[in-house]
Amino acid sequence: MKDMKENICAEVYSPVNEEMLAVNVGSGSLEVLATPAMIALMEKAACKCLGPFLENDETTVGTEMNIRHTSATPPGMNITARAELSSITGREFTFKVTAEDDAGLIGEGVHKRFLVYGEKFTAKAKSKLP
Repeated sequence: MKDMKENICAEVYSPVNEEMLAVNVGSGSLEVLATPAMIALMEKAACKCLGPFLENDETTVGTEMNIRHTSATPPGMNITARAELSSITGREFTFKVTAEDDAGLIGEGVHKRFLVYGEKFTAKAKSKLP
């Protein structure tokens, strides 16, 4: 892994489409942005933040998500998810994450990721199969 420091940031953008609605994701019955869809955008922002620093077979996996989803977003609005690296402890990365729609803040919290080696990690996961 290339050298990095805290406070690096990344953002991702997405319009809320049909696939992201709670009623279609299975996380509710309403036509609003699903919490899992918002969380996926937050994770994507964290991955984007770390991406330029990864080398060879290095990748990261999400290990923790502590999020508050505070405001509903209808289809058609735009979402911006932001991740800011707040601490590095060995191979663990902690992010402050937020999400906003066109009207303001809709979610925030803490997300953790862990550095792994893709081939080894995948092999270990597959070893669980009979």
